[in-house]
Amino acid sequence: MDKVPDTPLFAIITVCFNATATIARTLQSVDSQSFGDYEHLIVDGASRDGTLDIVKAMPNPRRRVISEPDKGIYDAMNKGIDATSGKYLIFLNAGDKFHSSDTLSVIAQAIQQGGSPGVVYGQTIIVDNEGAFVSQRHLQAPENLTVESFADGMLVCHQAFVASRDVAGHYNLKYRFSADYDWCIRCLQQSTSNVGLHETVLIDYLSEGATTQNFYKSLRERFVIMAHYYGFVATALRHVRFLARWRKRRNTNR
Repeated sequence: MDKVPDTPLFAIITVCFNATATIARTLQSVDSQSFGDYEHLIVDGASRDGTLDIVKAMPNPRRRVISEPDKGIYDAMNKGIDATSGKYLIFLNAGDKFHSSDTLSVIAQAIQQGGSPGVVYGQTIIVDNEGAFVSQRHLQAPENLTVESFADGMLVCHQAFVASRDVAGHYNLKYRFSADYDWCIRCLQQSTSNVGLHETVLIDYLSEGATTQNFYKSLRERFVIMAHYYGFVATALRHVRFLARWRKRRNTNR
C-alpha cells in the first residue's frame, strides 16, 4: 500500500475499549475498502484485554493507534478529531463496519460530484454481535437533510453521517450519551450543502453500543438537546408523537 498522504480525504476514527469480540471485523471492513485515500486512527481507552494484540496482528500502513485512559467515548472521539488530518470525518466504532468494500469509493464520488459538501450521509442497517443482519433502522435518512430534519430525531445514524472537518467541531462532553446528536446538529448548522445517499446503505451498526445500553438516559439527553435547538414546547409535542410511534412499533414486533 502507498504511504498515507499528509491530508487524506477521509479520517476514519475507531473508538474502542476491551473490544476483542468486535474489533477484528471493524478492522477487516476498513482494510477491504477499494478506495485507499484514508487514514485510520484507533483511539483505545487503555484496554486490558487482547484488543491491541488483535490490532497489531492486522497491520495496515494507514492505521495508527492511541491507547490511553479517557473520560468516555466522546472524549475519545475528540482526541481522534485532534489527532487526524483527513478532510472528512467518519466515526466507525468497534463492532461497526462499512456495508461493502466500495463504501468509501461511493462516498468519495458523492463528495466530488457534490462540490465538497459539508455533510454526506446515507442509510444504516442494524447487526448483532456476530455481524448478522437484525433489522432496518427504524429512522431512515431522508432525501434532503437539513438542521430542521433532526427535530424529528436522529434520522441519520452517527456512523453514516460523514462531516467535513470545515463544519465539524468537538463533541460537547456535558452530554454523556447523546453528544453525537448535538454534534450532528451543529455540523448541519455550519454546512451550506449536504449530499444524501438516502437509497444507499453505508454502515452496518452494532446494536449493543453504549447509547443502546443506556437507552433511557440517552433519550433524556436527546430531549434536552432537542429543546435547546428547537424549543421546549415544540419538542414536548413531538415527543407525544414519538411515544405513539414507539408503542406502535413495539406492538408490531410482539
